[in-house]
Amino acid sequence: MFDTVPGLMQEIRARFAHVESCPFQGERVFFENAGGALTLTSVVDTSAKFAAIPDNQGRANPAAAALMEVIARARTDMATFFNAPDGQFIVGESGTELLFRLIGTACLGTGSGRVLGSTLEHPASRSAADRYAPLSGKTHVLVAHDDATGSVDAAAYAPQITADTRVATILHTSPVTGMGVDVAAIAAEIRAIAPEAYIIVDGIQHAAHGRIDLSAYGIDGYVISPYKAFSRHGYGLAWLSDRLAALPHDSLMNAPGSPWELGTRDTGAYATFSDVVAYFDWLGGQFTDSADPRTRIEAAGRAIHAHEARLTNAMLHGTGNLPGLAQIAGVTVIGGIDNPRREGLVSFTLDGMPAAEIVDRLNAAGIRTHTRKADHYSGNILTPLGMEAAVRVSLCHYNTEQEVALFLAAMHDIVGCGRQANGSGS
Repeated sequence: MFDTVPGLMQEIRARFAHVESCPFQGERVFFENAGGALTLTSVVDTSAKFAAIPDNQGRANPAAAALMEVIARARTDMATFFNAPDGQFIVGESGTELLFRLIGTACLGTGSGRVLGSTLEHPASRSAADRYAPLSGKTHVLVAHDDATGSVDAAAYAPQITADTRVATILHTSPVTGMGVDVAAIAAEIRAIAPEAYIIVDGIQHAAHGRIDLSAYGIDGYVISPYKAFSRHGYGLAWLSDRLAALPHDSLMNAPGSPWELGTRDTGAYATFSDVVAYFDWLGGQFTDSADPRTRIEAAGRAIHAHEARLTNAMLHGTGNLPGLAQIAGVTVIGGIDNPRREGLVSFTLDGMPAAEIVDRLNAAGIRTHTRKADHYSGNILTPLGMEAAVRVSLCHYNTEQEVALFLAAMHDIVGCGRQANGSGS
């Protein structure tokens, strides 16, 4: 898709820091985006600017007023980006911390019954539900995800939905399998049986790939970690429906409006997310003539999805004269080869070679990937598959097919060396 606009890929890559090289390693291909995407250069500049400002919000001076305007503008930008005409946005310590707060509040603010989630979920939401369900007199029920597809759907949730489901959690995209989930369909299934349930979504892995539409989901909470969506570390971002926000929650006594944010938040965090929204707006403007920001953001999401699908297809099926992972004997791809749920991520194993060794060899070849182990982060996905670990290759839209070719060339070298070492080479 990006190739239809001359020079666009160069413009995209110019907007990110450290696209082609690591300040510690030198030149490398960055395929570790699920661990934290590249940072917009505008975010770097904005962070430095606001880090130097000594003033606080809420004071009677021009600087304080300017800071409040930045926050108000950022919240408006967030509403456009997420397509959230109501509710409120807050920032916190991290996406994980905010999932704990939202899930904990929903559990403690409702009566006995069920907290419903799935085995696909990251421990951020599963751990929060596991902690707060018993504290609020509830049973935590987990829907089994599908090992074959690496995802979960409404049909799997349906048998476990009961009228006393008080809280439900959904993972939008798995950071291990890379597969997306139809949030709207699952939420609709829940609402049909338990219309008053509070539904909270972990969107942390999904956000970088665009196409978020809160108005279409019928949910009560959505959480992301902006450092995985081209911003920076040090804060999380959450949207809360009006009814979730109205539940009793941690806040300062007698504070007007019963705010959710605890203490003075970093204005720079808000400002850097405005940079993210501005980037999506700019990117979408390359594919539509619309003057409407939301329309441009939607166009960006479609273009990102199409480009990343092209990259993962090349990784799996090959590019140029390089065969893809699907043609390498002994490779197992989690979630299957041709899976329409895939969002810019391929996790795989190779018979006879530990995942950590593959990652080390790729790193030596200048290809940054990551090992996912069957631990507290990924054991829910890998253990049922009988895997101790897997190689995760995670892409974003600023990656190129040429970088995929470098990865495949390195993999073929690794496989060839491995077979020779095992005595099976010629």
